Order: sequence, then C-alpha cells, then structure tokens
Amino acid sequence: MDQKRLVEVFRKLALEAGDIIMDIYNADDFDIRVKSDDSPVTDADEAADAHILAGLTSAFPDTLVVTEEHAASHSQSAERFIIVDPLDGTKEFVNRRGEFTVNIAYVENGVPVRGVVYAPAIGRLFYTDEAGRSVEEVGAFDVDVQGAIKPVSVSEPNNDDLVVVASKSHRDAATDAYIGQYQVEDMTSAGSSLKFCLVAAGEADLYPRLGRTMEWDTAAGDAILRGAGGKMVRFDDLSTFKYGKPEYENSFFIAYAPGVELKAPL
Repeated sequence: MDQKRLVEVFRKLALEAGDIIMDIYNADDFDIRVKSDDSPVTDADEAADAHILAGLTSAFPDTLVVTEEHAASHSQSAERFIIVDPLDGTKEFVNRRGEFTVNIAYVENGVPVRGVVYAPAIGRLFYTDEAGRSVEEVGAFDVDVQGAIKPVSVSEPNNDDLVVVASKSHRDAATDAYIGQYQVEDMTSAGSSLKFCLVAAGEADLYPRLGRTMEWDTAAGDAILRGAGGKMVRFDDLSTFKYGKPEYENSFFIAYAPGVELKAPL
C-alpha cells in the first residue's frame, strides 16, 4: 500500500464528506430515521457514506472497504481493510451540538495504522502522516492542498491530577464508577471520536468506554492515538485492542496516555 497516497486520499475524502455533511447540517431541517439497531441515521450519514465509498473503491480497488452504512460489508473480512464511519456522532449532529466527525482508517493485521478524524462543525482535522505520526492540520482546509500542520503527542500524566474524557451521549453509572477509582482533576465530555483526539493531543489523559461500539467508531481515532504515542486496550484484561473481529463489534475499552496507572475493572 502506498502510504503517501493513502493519507492524501483519506484527507481529501474526509474534507469533501465534511462539506456534504455541513450542507445538510446547516439546512432548516433534515430527515431523521431509525435503523434496526435503534440508532439514528440521516441523509448526511448516507450521502457522506456514498461519497467516501465511491472514492475509496476507485482509489484502492483491491482493498476491502467496510462502512457503517453499507451493511453488506459487515460480513466480509480481510487481513488489511479500510473502515469508515461517515458521520460518527449522529446524535450530536441531530441535536446540533457540532461534535461529530468523519472517520476513515486503514487496518493491517488487526492494527489501525493510518487514520483521519475530521470534525467539520468545529474545524478540527487530525490524521496520521505517511510515517504513521499523528498531526493536526490548522487554518483553512483546502481539499487539494495540505495546510499548516503541527505534531500531536499524548501528555505525561500526573496520576494525582488526571484529566478524563467520557462520552457525551453514552455516559452511564458503570463508567462513572470506574472513573471514580482515579484521582481526577478535571472531567470533560465530548462526542464521537474526538475523545481519542483529545487524549492524542494531550488535552486529556484517559478515556474509558463501557458500552457498545463498533470498529468503524474507533479505528480512526485509535490510529490517531497510537500515532501520538497513546494506547488502547480491552477493558476486561487490558490486552492490546485488535481489529477485524466478527461483525466488527468491539469490546469495552480504555484509551489512555502511557503513564496512567490503569485500575482493574470493578
């Protein structure tokens, strides 16, 4: 796989999908439907998905592409694949809270090695470069020309004063109980895969998730986190998180900056 081309295509498609999403987001109204798993879906999810899928299959015709909104792809598997959530944080989108993202990741042998996370409503764009290092692009985003970038790196955490980020739409008592085992200086909440990016950029130290997620929800953010020196592990046994699981369903997990003294599950 040509890593330079991979990064260029991911970035371009994420920005283009962001434009599609924002056109619908800024409209007076949009349709909201409910899928079979009771999660919401909008025209923005489907339009962004169609655009990204077409672009990826054209650019990388020999690589499996798995997307949230293309159900037929969920039963396919390969040692290397691209996985997409065209609009992560649909609840944030529907409620016009802005913290939704476009997620695209490339996975090899269970590891998300490249990824892009773009939050079009709040103007944050993270991705891994061709060497796998994570950066944030700043300024105006030109689809065809890369702007100024800055490297991102996880924090050096102080276990007496941790910054913890948790889900804005999926917070529960079990998560709060687990977080309660830590010495927390500050708690913040964020939607979508932005939580990974906050840890990757040193803006938070720890992100535990005790709830159902799918690999398209996490792979791009996980790639950004790993490229910034962070780690993601299973919640139950603290083993390294793997991708390419049956039906692309995740276990509970913990994303964190090395140096955080992880607590055992309750």
